[in-house]
Amino acid sequence: MKTFRLKRRAITLLLVLMISPFAWGGSVIELNANWLCAPVKKVKAAGEEISGASFNLKSWQAAVVPGTVLTNMLEHGEAPDPFYGMNNEKIKDIYETGPEHYTYWFVNNFQQKAQSGEQVWLHFRGVNYSCDVFLNGKKINRKRHYGMFLRQTYNITDQLAANGKNRLAVIVYPVDPVGNPNGGQGGDGVIARNVSHQYVAGWDWIQPIRDRNTGIWDKVSLETTRAVNLQNPHVVTRVPGKRFPEGRQEAAKIETSAELVNPTARALSGKLLVEIDGKTVETAVSLPANSTTEVKLPGLIVENPRLWWPSGYGEQNLYKLAMKVFIDGQLSDEEEITVGIREIQREWNNHTRSMQVLVNGQKIFIKGGNWIISDAMLRFSPERYDAEIRYHRDMNLNLIRIWGGALAERPEFYDACNKYGLLVIQDFWMSGDCNGRWVDPMKKEDQWTRRRYPDDHKLFIESAADMVKMIRNHPSLAIWCGGNEITPPENILTALRDSLLPKIDGTRWFIDYSNSDSMSYNFIGGNGDGPYGIQPDSVFWQYRTWPFNSEVGSVGVGDAVSLKRFLPAENQVVPVEKKGSEAVSDPVWTYHKYIGYGKSIDAYGAAADMEDFARKAQLVNYNQYRALIEGFSSHMWDWYTGTIIWKTQNPWTALRGQMYDYYLDPNACLYGLRTGSQMLHAMCNPVTKMVTVVNNGFEPVNDLMLVAKAYDMEGNEQPVTQVFVYIGPTDTKKIMSVAGNLKRVGGDEKGSFLLLQLKNLKQEVISENLYWFPNQEGNYSGLQQMPASKLQVSAKKAANNKVVVTLKNPENAPIAFFNRLAVVDAKTGERVLPLFANDNYVSLTPGDEKTIELECPQAASENWKLSVEGWNFNTRLFDIN
Repeated sequence: MKTFRLKRRAITLLLVLMISPFAWGGSVIELNANWLCAPVKKVKAAGEEISGASFNLKSWQAAVVPGTVLTNMLEHGEAPDPFYGMNNEKIKDIYETGPEHYTYWFVNNFQQKAQSGEQVWLHFRGVNYSCDVFLNGKKINRKRHYGMFLRQTYNITDQLAANGKNRLAVIVYPVDPVGNPNGGQGGDGVIARNVSHQYVAGWDWIQPIRDRNTGIWDKVSLETTRAVNLQNPHVVTRVPGKRFPEGRQEAAKIETSAELVNPTARALSGKLLVEIDGKTVETAVSLPANSTTEVKLPGLIVENPRLWWPSGYGEQNLYKLAMKVFIDGQLSDEEEITVGIREIQREWNNHTRSMQVLVNGQKIFIKGGNWIISDAMLRFSPERYDAEIRYHRDMNLNLIRIWGGALAERPEFYDACNKYGLLVIQDFWMSGDCNGRWVDPMKKEDQWTRRRYPDDHKLFIESAADMVKMIRNHPSLAIWCGGNEITPPENILTALRDSLLPKIDGTRWFIDYSNSDSMSYNFIGGNGDGPYGIQPDSVFWQYRTWPFNSEVGSVGVGDAVSLKRFLPAENQVVPVEKKGSEAVSDPVWTYHKYIGYGKSIDAYGAAADMEDFARKAQLVNYNQYRALIEGFSSHMWDWYTGTIIWKTQNPWTALRGQMYDYYLDPNACLYGLRTGSQMLHAMCNPVTKMVTVVNNGFEPVNDLMLVAKAYDMEGNEQPVTQVFVYIGPTDTKKIMSVAGNLKRVGGDEKGSFLLLQLKNLKQEVISENLYWFPNQEGNYSGLQQMPASKLQVSAKKAANNKVVVTLKNPENAPIAFFNRLAVVDAKTGERVLPLFANDNYVSLTPGDEKTIELECPQAASENWKLSVEGWNFNTRLFDIN
């Protein structure tokens, strides 16, 4: 956590100096340095006085903005790291202290003059929850601003100091009510009376955030324009017909519009111009005095466009579109928008009774992950977003759903999704838990009252409209969703569905709530999603669930290195589950929301200590998520049109449902999911032992060789089959059962291995999948007695932040099983993170050789070592040549 905080500070200090030049010298400058803060209880002066040049700020503390009150307290050592152990219990909760304890002033001294003919605008991209803003001795917002998700823009041209030395003062008030964090989902639920995020009062995967994330949590910037400000540009791309990623494309159409703000006392005229890929279109504009005018431009045709595709299906081609407004022949303002030319459609599948998603006319089998938020205390950075979305791409997923108890994700999140090809479902800020779907004894108010949350419906609708305008141009944004497991109140739902979204977007599917029958017909009953805990691998293959499951998941404990980062030494124990309770024997594991593994660990032998438990947990993790995605994929278009895993990440140090930990360290969940989600993939039903091949691509595949081999625990091989396979586009095909072959290698007694490979005509392996099956009693008795691995390892530096590893397993050796690779700092012994690998937790059969590519893009290599640890290979460090 500290690494990212320090890195962000260095980056933001640099960004202060970065100015986006306009042709005439205008700029956008982020105010992210030179902030000071003080609690309101220590400041007796009013905002007019504080924002005056003569007010003494000597006793005030340096502040991090964007940031929250709690992140600033952490910065100054006034609170312990709430993500470590049970430190969160040492921090005063706002429910007990009252809101004044976390009500703070933030002040910034900045240099800015307005030249003749210029307008200067002050932008706040997010304040939680309400605020008053003062500049140079005057209040600049007529009434207090409310709403975590509603941006603020002020024309401050006339308020700027003549000498260019300005003082901005902002008082930030917490949400009201703050909610009682009584252990319920969203605490006692009243946090949802605000238009803000709900998880901060606690959930089944997180403890409460003590200040409820009060603060200037998102960017503050100064923008300089001439007379007219170009705001909220809108770009829509039309891609008719059914397209393929390769070859020449038929033309696409681009539709554009923007809001033009004329703050002057006179009418103005000029033109609005759009340029993309060397083509331009323009229209004349007439702007009344003191007005905001929406202007639509004529459509623009792009010949042979380079299309944007979801990950795995094609390239994520992106264009730069420039939109400029000229007044009286002079450039007044301009915006640059990143555009992906694509069109997202949907259609009802009568066979599955669920919706299916199409991109550029091609149906996409959805393999998605539920996302909460990058950091529970809102410490965001483009680098962290990039790393997290890259992990999702590396899992071979194609969609992320933003859960409704959090927020409208930031543009930087969407930038990463655009880059890596992840479609996005964006929920609005509702949840069935807080907003009244169920009877809940933990809630303060009854269902009927909670069903009317939030208190201010007008603010919710206004905030929703503003957030739509902020993110609607991103090609990755695919679907809007009214809320998590519940629709918004009727008047909000009607406004979103029938007027707001059709008017300001009009191109995306709107689901009224996350498990709506309009998305996936619930023929089973219950909530329409889940389950969320450990399950036999067979369940994912054999048991038919909802046809487009919005939430289904399992466990996700990290390895021992991960656990030691936030578990104190005395709590580094094997968790013992209590019957009939989610609590376990250790209070810190319980506090960090551990979800149990049941008897799945014991199948590998009872855990001797935490290290042994975590090591065996990775085998379970890998199998759980491989089986999950393979089970859904095996019934593609028959039972299912998609599934979304609950969940792929945690924004704090939780002990459930994650493919990588808070520190961006992957666990075996990620690589099991990566293997099971391959675009072309051979897989085996754990019950019937039927081998199936799946093709997720748009083209049929001919001359694909399936190679299957069975192995005993000593590494002795028995060939099973080698056969050419022909499979159509987005299809699955059953090939053969291998049950008899596994039995013949001693599988009933000790368990067995099955290797499945797909090879092309060049005999290159394009997909590989190694299973380890238990014995007849369901135990992995053979694994517990495996001979020691004879793995050979060499590593070389391929670039400043890349390492290429060669792994060899000699002939007549046992299988080198389940080897984890990591890059470590030779001085500290700590892992270098984030780490991206083309494979990990890798196994090698006798005579096999693999090349593994490792990349640590956010840390240049100075003195690195390679760490390798396997099931039958003791942990060793290797030099990187």
